Amino acid sequence: QVQLVESGGGLVQPGGSLRLSCAASGSIFAINVMGWFRQAPGKERELVATIDNNSWRKYAESVKGRFTISRDNTKNTVYLQMNSLNPEDTAVYYCNLVQDYNRLPVNYWGQGTRVTVSS
Repeated sequence: QVQLVESGGGLVQPGGSLRLSCAASGSIFAINVMGWFRQAPGKERELVATIDNNSWRKYAESVKGRFTISRDNTKNTVYLQMNSLNPEDTAVYYCNLVQDYNRLPVNYWGQGTRVTVSS
């Protein structure tokens, strides 16, 4: 089993910044993908950014140039630096880890951390 614990959400004004962290623990394999998804009120959960164990990154178009994902493999922790936040970034942000088990991908999710962008 894998446990994911997020931190760093909160209230920020438009144009501001926040840094989210997600620490993973448990049976974590060397090869995995960690990332962030978000779900705004009344909308489906969407991908924000992912990073694999070789630091190959993928971003949603809506956050490119504003958000940066990184990871510390020694701490099994993934970070999301969010700059130039706008009200459309308001959502619950979920940490995700995907790794293969018996050759099948298994998804793990954190509890979520709320980000509110408002003046």
